[in-house]
Amino acid sequence: KVLAVIRREFIERVRTKSFLIGTFLVPLMMGVFGYLPQLLARRETGTKRIIVLDAAAGAIGDSIVAVLARDSIGPAETRRARFLVSHLSAGERLSVLRDSVVTRIGLQNGPPDAPDGVLSLTDEAVETGRVNYLGSNVGSFRDMGAIEKLIGPALRQERLLRKHADSSVIVAANVRLDLVSSKVTDGRITGESGEQTFFLAYTVNFVMYLVLLLYGIQVMSAVIEEKTNRIVEVLVSSMTPFQMLLGKVIGVGAVGLVQLGIWAGTAFFVSRMLGRNMAPAAVAVDGSAASFSLPTISGGLVVVILVFFLLGYFLYSSLYAAIGAMCSSQQEAQQANTPVTMCIGIGMVAVFALMNDPSSGMARLFSFIPLFAPMVVPVRYALSPLPVAEVLASI
Repeated sequence: KVLAVIRREFIERVRTKSFLIGTFLVPLMMGVFGYLPQLLARRETGTKRIIVLDAAAGAIGDSIVAVLARDSIGPAETRRARFLVSHLSAGERLSVLRDSVVTRIGLQNGPPDAPDGVLSLTDEAVETGRVNYLGSNVGSFRDMGAIEKLIGPALRQERLLRKHADSSVIVAANVRLDLVSSKVTDGRITGESGEQTFFLAYTVNFVMYLVLLLYGIQVMSAVIEEKTNRIVEVLVSSMTPFQMLLGKVIGVGAVGLVQLGIWAGTAFFVSRMLGRNMAPAAVAVDGSAASFSLPTISGGLVVVILVFFLLGYFLYSSLYAAIGAMCSSQQEAQQANTPVTMCIGIGMVAVFALMNDPSSGMARLFSFIPLFAPMVVPVRYALSPLPVAEVLASI
């Protein structure tokens, strides 16, 4: 009898268009949405017109204009200037000139030579490093990062010159910090960067949260559907309520396991075979190019994800099934399932606090709390593989 319910729940859901779309198109859409933002971010923007209002003493204004004018974008054969810079000596008229320039920025039908931004340079800005920029598009991380990267060393050098620093000290102070991180597992360097490790842990956390919530609610909806259609009155005449609920939990869980297995298997083979070549270069916040490749997904991590998905699913789907058995409508169930949904949400949020130290006592404690272990353990394993004994104890 239980097998009959499992078969019915499984076949009814696998044959739906939503299952086919979610199973095969969602991974494709995730790849597109993961690649498209990077592709768009890599596209070079047009040349920006910037006016530098110079109210600072000395030649710092000329230095700023020179470094901005030297920067270029695009491939070698079509390389062009990133910024067209105009240099105006402002003196005490800085606020008046700035207000005048601002009235010409961001006009929908403005002239072709209208400025895109104005950079105010004062002695206070040199000393504090806080330079005021007003522009029509200050949300461009590439352009804003490029301006910071270009004028930062010039301002630093000017401050040191005003302190009468030696030329060798000035050169040494302009060296930029570049921290290159690489993950080490079992005494071996894996080659994965910190960004890759975080991306993998974040993805695992989000997937576990999504599937537990999605399929748990499906079980609850299936139970309410039988009660609404009064089919449950016929079913309980030939089977016990426990058999019926067990069949629904296993049937819906089998659908989720198949779908999650396809997703995890695809991610495993893609990361193994194409991972380091398919991901394009990303764009750093400071405007420079930063390489990024897909993290490598180990077979152990796939096993841990599937096992904890099964355990977490049976736990939460049973809770959702109990809520469905108590409620007589979808509206009533949506209010009653709030405590269970909050437990899943707490487990997801707790993971972000544990990422800094996945081996801490708090992380181990959360790994042994059944309500939170399905999210915490896979993420901890993605950050740093756990001892087998600890994984088995958590299971």
